[in-house]
Amino acid sequence: MIGIGRCIALKLSELGAKVLAVSRTEADLDSLKEEDSAIETRCLDIGNWKNTRKVIEDVGRVDLLVNNAGIVRHKSVLEASEEFTDEHFDVNFKAALNISQIVAKGIISRKGSGAIVNISSISGILTAPDFPIYCCTKAAMDMLTKSMALECGPFKIRVNSCSPGGVLTPLGAMILASQEQRDAFTGRIPMGRFIEQDEIANTVAFLLSDYASMINGVVLPVDGGHIIHMALNPVKK
Repeated sequence: MIGIGRCIALKLSELGAKVLAVSRTEADLDSLKEEDSAIETRCLDIGNWKNTRKVIEDVGRVDLLVNNAGIVRHKSVLEASEEFTDEHFDVNFKAALNISQIVAKGIISRKGSGAIVNISSISGILTAPDFPIYCCTKAAMDMLTKSMALECGPFKIRVNSCSPGGVLTPLGAMILASQEQRDAFTGRIPMGRFIEQDEIANTVAFLLSDYASMINGVVLPVDGGHIIHMALNPVKK
């Protein structure tokens, strides 16, 4: 577990939550445990629907869930194969649905309450050149958030999306490799800089907490105003 997911796990543990972190990379989980030994871990490829159900159902009680796992690969609409598309939807969308079903049913069965935060992206709102399938998975995630919020709200389960803008995670740094690319990107952000991972983790902690007790079905961009850029700077003809 690296990047935003790692930061969220550490933040929630710091705030007193009992955290179970899931990743398909054992080395990342071992590194996380070294940093915070209180965090429990499971090595799991959540793209595998049936195996994921077995593992998560055996975890036991879960009151708060963060669906963070995601992949992003470069292929245009005309190049995207069935396998490429399925891989993205299996991890970015279907896994969140699968795990959320298990957690929500558990909360409902014990007549409890809880909260789910889906880590989406402003790419679910804006198109990104050469990443159309990734954008589609995030748009699907946002609609899943709203649908789950509608269905689960009566059972005292809140569901929201946190949609980061540009964050220089290892993956983000790989995509925006040159300083010229990074300057062009931040030039479209009114706040003029990339988002820090801790700013995403703090937003997630808020959405999971009782401070957000009536926030349900929201797709919340954490992007420094990136998605309003065109409104602020209309194209001149």
